Amino acid sequence: MTCSLSTCLRTFVAPLERLKLEYIVRGEQRNLFDLIKMIAASQGLKGFWKGNLINILRTAPFKAINFCVYDTYTKQLCKLTGNKETQNFERFIAGAAAGITATILCIPLDTIRTKIVAPGGEALGGIMGAFRHVIQTEGFLSLYKGLVPSIISIAPSAAVFYGVYDILKSTYLHSADGKKRLQYKNQWGEELNALGQLELGPLRTLLFGAISGACAEAATYPFEVTKRQLQMQSQANKLSAFATFVGIVEQGGLPALYAGLLPSLLQVLPSAAISYFVYEFMKIVLKVE
Repeated sequence: MTCSLSTCLRTFVAPLERLKLEYIVRGEQRNLFDLIKMIAASQGLKGFWKGNLINILRTAPFKAINFCVYDTYTKQLCKLTGNKETQNFERFIAGAAAGITATILCIPLDTIRTKIVAPGGEALGGIMGAFRHVIQTEGFLSLYKGLVPSIISIAPSAAVFYGVYDILKSTYLHSADGKKRLQYKNQWGEELNALGQLELGPLRTLLFGAISGACAEAATYPFEVTKRQLQMQSQANKLSAFATFVGIVEQGGLPALYAGLLPSLLQVLPSAAISYFVYEFMKIVLKVE
């Protein structure tokens, strides 16, 4: 279910992802509306979905692995610490560990996606052609370009994503309104449908998910820009993550580290909101604690 929804979501927001990469990878300077007109005029509507297939192949397992191992890590941390309820520091640690695990497993697909969307990507001959080209010309390990900034960013990103949501959820459930909702839920129990059993309710679950996703994206976006630039480098011009970061700032100043943030946030808001909604909903349907 999570994988299917991730596929639908990524396809729906693919134009925003394409716009973000235009700002990062090609150093686009146009405003958002002018950039949309340029892509539509030069490539037609299909240009907005360029690289979407590889993005789906990466995102669906990434989301599934992330949510699955997050629950596993939180339960193990509670056992180790002896806490009955998950504490904030355990949420942050589990979120960071879940993000790192998913990133290590999925980053080769992320690298290939960047190559396909970048200038000259059309000549690579699709996903398999891009894989062959990268491995033959740059070696297998080049598929892990950008792993360092990814790990540096995914740890705090996942920590913020899960941590902010759980803090918002905990704060609400300890409020007077939240206690009333829990009391009502416990009173009627199985007689309520799955939507009625959501602790936060549908709208609040969506809202808290969107807020947590936006916070995580904004907090770690400079690492995303650095990672994309690393993935674009040829073997001959390869720089370290730190040197790439410094180069971005030297060429474009601090604003360059946030190139494409607006379209990125616009795609993250619905994606994070619905991901958390489905996560909480399916836990009820499948009776997972």
